Amino acid sequence: MTFDNQNVEIPQTLPMLPVRDIVVFPYMIIPLFVGRESSIRSVEEALTKRDRLIFLASQKDITEETPTPESIYETGTVAKIMRMRKLSDGRVKILIQGEAKAKIKSFTKTSGTFEVSVEKVEDTVNAADATEIQSLVKKAKECIEKTIALGKALSPDILLVLDDVTDPGRIADLIASNMGLKVVDAQKVLETTNTKDRLALVCQLLQAELDVLTTQVKIRGTGRGEDNRGQRENFLREQMKAIKNELGEQGQDSKSEEMDELKNKVIAAGMPETVQAECLKQLGRLERMHPDASEATMVRTYLDWMVDLPWSKQSEDKIDIVNAKAILDDDHYDLQKAKDRVLEFLAVRKLKATMKGPILCFSGPPGVGKTSLGRSIAKAMGREYFRIALGGVKDEAEIRGHRRTYVGAMPGKIIQALRQAKTRNPVIVLDEIDKMASDFKGDPSSAMLEVLDPEQNASFRDNYLNVDFDLSNVLFIATANVVENIPAALRDRMEMISIPGYTENDKLLITKKHLIDRQIEANGITAENIKFTDEGIKALIAGYTREAGLRNLEREVGSVCRKVAKKVVMNETNFVEVNAQAVAELLGPARFTREDKMLESNVGVVQGLAWTQAGGEVLLIEALKMKGKGSLLLTGQLGDVMKESAHAAMSYARAHMDELGIDPEMFEKFDVHVHLPAGAIPKDGPSAGITLTTALVSLLTGTPVRNDIAMTGEVTLQGRVLPVGGIREKCLAALNLGITNVIVPLACAKDLEDIPTQFKEKMNFILAENLDEVFAVAFEKSERFTKRLVNKKAEKKSKSDTAAA
Repeated sequence: MTFDNQNVEIPQTLPMLPVRDIVVFPYMIIPLFVGRESSIRSVEEALTKRDRLIFLASQKDITEETPTPESIYETGTVAKIMRMRKLSDGRVKILIQGEAKAKIKSFTKTSGTFEVSVEKVEDTVNAADATEIQSLVKKAKECIEKTIALGKALSPDILLVLDDVTDPGRIADLIASNMGLKVVDAQKVLETTNTKDRLALVCQLLQAELDVLTTQVKIRGTGRGEDNRGQRENFLREQMKAIKNELGEQGQDSKSEEMDELKNKVIAAGMPETVQAECLKQLGRLERMHPDASEATMVRTYLDWMVDLPWSKQSEDKIDIVNAKAILDDDHYDLQKAKDRVLEFLAVRKLKATMKGPILCFSGPPGVGKTSLGRSIAKAMGREYFRIALGGVKDEAEIRGHRRTYVGAMPGKIIQALRQAKTRNPVIVLDEIDKMASDFKGDPSSAMLEVLDPEQNASFRDNYLNVDFDLSNVLFIATANVVENIPAALRDRMEMISIPGYTENDKLLITKKHLIDRQIEANGITAENIKFTDEGIKALIAGYTREAGLRNLEREVGSVCRKVAKKVVMNETNFVEVNAQAVAELLGPARFTREDKMLESNVGVVQGLAWTQAGGEVLLIEALKMKGKGSLLLTGQLGDVMKESAHAAMSYARAHMDELGIDPEMFEKFDVHVHLPAGAIPKDGPSAGITLTTALVSLLTGTPVRNDIAMTGEVTLQGRVLPVGGIREKCLAALNLGITNVIVPLACAKDLEDIPTQFKEKMNFILAENLDEVFAVAFEKSERFTKRLVNKKAEKKSKSDTAAA
């Protein structure tokens, strides 16, 4: 593997190849992979111009990609390139043999490639050290033999090579090159020129390696011994237990202590007698089982669940109604019906110590505060709060639990909630109860029938527990967006409380009271940096959100706060007043626009009122006649109910054309086209009945409709006005548009109580029982319709008097 070449002639300058993670010694043959372009050029120069000679020096930092003269060791090895082969990935593989040790005198070239001026380094030997050198050589060979015997991965031929080498310096270099030393240690060996010192250093490194290997062997032997000892102790322990059983001396071992502890927990849990008996029965089974049996783990888990459940623990209700009302009012604006129901429950609870918890269901559009209201109720009552998300639940076992025979079985969500709440009377919010699904695994909504039935839930049986648990003290609050999606049987078990969407005025007050402060804190600014005006908030509500709840509004408020925070950080300003103009500058043009109220009275154009998830809307209904054959054309994405209302309105006009003063030719020579603008938005519902009839009668009689009036109500073929829903939202939408005169069905008079007093005082409500009353108010030139109304009332009174006589 090596040969003697001490008399090699070294040129004055040589190309240098920096090497990483290795130190090349003289007489050492090794393959190297060269990848850096500068290094490949050095190899090519050595092959073509320097008689295959190249200087190899190690880098101080192996991670450095572009080494500098300061990061390269001065002492290295002059080597000869024996073979070179180019690889497919662009690298070069060379086989080199170390020739002689040398030291860098200076760098003659550092750009592109390294070129150095070197001088040969000779070993030094003192004749007086001959005996000590022979002793060190012998010691080094012995250490190598021991190292191989202890499992060090070295070439088996190294011992034969060492026997053939007589030069002590070469022996030291050969051992160092085969030991796999760290670069720092190998470089020390290379730089040591005194033969005795180099051998001593190699022996020291060998001894350190030998110590490490010896320690590893001891650790492995100890581990095996401990394993054997552990198996032997287990065997002896089982024998001892068998002997004690035979002698009737069953001592208090760790298992029996554990069983006693578990038994004490069962007794202290305050379980009903039947439940405690079942737990003690299972505990007896567990005592007779082997600890490693799979069923033992199952029974132990079951008992852990049983002792952790709050069989007798419950929180004491705070019966301070004034304080509860203050908490609810502070956390939520309006929602009066839901708040009153909770206060009623507390009042009854104060008068009667024992009562069943009510089953409430808050229904309404997203973002109106249904779930957060449940949290506030728990806070007001002093109870624990837990929320169960039911959206997407389609397995009956999610509610009623899995049977213990299944792998990974566990109780249902109700029992899990009670375990985490740690009381038997928490407030549990069943969120999104209308979004439960069903499949081949069962119908979870059917399982909820037992949970939400006050007559049954006192003995709710979870499949995992297989015993009754009393849920009658739990206050269940369900939330839903679409009540119709809840099965009728389940809906019948709950007390439905509707939470309508917020009006623009509600949103204004809630934003000022809650949202602004929350978003200012969330975005790291203070009240000194930003101020929202009422106009700015109204611009946000009307132009950038279209929802019944508050989620998007809070996002937009947060967006404004973030943009102000950016301006503050960039030193553009320290204060921004958010008015309507500032909102447009910060958020861009308004995303939503609404129609303005009519500026003047028109024939065939009526302002109707509609209800949407986002609140009330004012819709213009336009009617136009054209020459034709008496057909009725309806456009604007109208639903079936609205189309039927339009046909009913046309039938009413045909039936009463003489009384209304309509020319019969209108139905024979003219077509009528009814259109509701915003044609891309689907529209449906019965609320537009009187609006459609008013528009058609206005068109056919040529009578203008007042521009300061809006209306809503369903109509029959006999001309009666029937009640509709959403009166509060519709009337406030009209008021926001500056319309103060609103026609509503007489039967909806009770719904006007829901409108806040400060808004009700600004409006004039016309209660209509039939279309004659609508026409008398709605038309601008209404003398004829007023006279018709008076005549009908007189005729009705006359008939009434005759019947009485």
